[in-house]
Amino acid sequence: MDRSRENIASLRAQEAAPMEGVRFGARTANNSDRRALRDIGNLAGAPQNPNAVRKRGLSDENATDDKKQCVFLADRPITRRFAATLANQSRTDDHLQFSIATSSSTYQNFILRDVEETKEEEVNIEIEEIEMEDLEEEEEEVPEIDSCDSSNPLAVVDYVQDIYNFYRRTEDLGCVCPNYMSNQFDINEKMRAILIDWLIEVHYKFELMEETLFLTVNVIDRFLALQTVVRKKLQLVGVTAMLLACKYEEVSVPVVDDLVLICDRAYTRGEVLEMERLMVNTLQFNMSVPTPYVFMRRFLKAAQSDKKVELLSFFLIELSLVEYQMLKFRPSHLAAAAIYTAQSTLSGFKHWSKACKMHTMYSEEQLLECSKAMVEFHQRAGQGSLTGVHRKYTAFKYGCAAKHEPALFLLDIRPANC
Repeated sequence: MDRSRENIASLRAQEAAPMEGVRFGARTANNSDRRALRDIGNLAGAPQNPNAVRKRGLSDENATDDKKQCVFLADRPITRRFAATLANQSRTDDHLQFSIATSSSTYQNFILRDVEETKEEEVNIEIEEIEMEDLEEEEEEVPEIDSCDSSNPLAVVDYVQDIYNFYRRTEDLGCVCPNYMSNQFDINEKMRAILIDWLIEVHYKFELMEETLFLTVNVIDRFLALQTVVRKKLQLVGVTAMLLACKYEEVSVPVVDDLVLICDRAYTRGEVLEMERLMVNTLQFNMSVPTPYVFMRRFLKAAQSDKKVELLSFFLIELSLVEYQMLKFRPSHLAAAAIYTAQSTLSGFKHWSKACKMHTMYSEEQLLECSKAMVEFHQRAGQGSLTGVHRKYTAFKYGCAAKHEPALFLLDIRPANC
């Protein structure tokens, strides 16, 4: 009996003896309620388990931040041989390393997740780069067109933009109803076109300023919109309007007798002066209206145009002065469309810069209808009986601008309002 008790005590002592090199819990292998090996709390990110194998020298007190490592143990049981192998490796390494023991499925999931995160980061970086490029394009500064005139007191750089803002607000006051001819009983659109084409030749012969021509046409239209005129007095209205424009714009004004002579003495001096009084009273002495010319100068500067673009632009807009149908466009619209059409004609493709759009306040789409009409005028400028503008701009003095081929490719573009 005593011997059997000694054997039982010996067996119990052997079962209670701990395994060498590995610390396990108090539960035995034969205990039915022992946790599965795969769930011993040693997965990555789980709380540290006292039963997990730890490399020698790694402790919360002594280990530095650079040398602290994690031990990834998953799906593999910790045998005595495996624990001894890990312990031997930790002795020979100079630096702590990651020891990852995982099944093939867990490893593949880890790699796939890492690849997906990398791709996601690359996509986010590309999106950020595209957004930065768009932001840089939006923040691209428009060239300062007045900096070159900062030392010129006549350019009034400090408030030139205020001047043109005022022009834009008041340009409608100088416009007329585009169908005012319906109120005239003895004249029509064709007679108006003949008169203005003739006045362009008179203006060229007298070598008057460009501003004078645009104001002359404006005065004629505003007067005819308010006053009915018989056919035989229409030429008198034209020369008198030019006399008023000369007094407003020119330094040296043509004398009345010169205007009577240019009309082949169809009217007397007294008739010219009488018509002058009638016109200024009808217009209430309002001669200060923004014409297409004032916008042309500003917009040409914004377009950084050369002499060719300038001459071709004026050729196109003078063709438009003759046409009654162009009264539906505002002066600023005509000026912008003339420059856009001239640039497109010379370059062979549509051209409208960001600076032009900003200073004219017209987009390319808004100019297409007016530009298309100008191309048609250019195409038939040398044909028919009204060729005064074409003859003027075929001269060397005006750079033979009328000889440029019209931009027919613009005719295929539908107007924006269609």
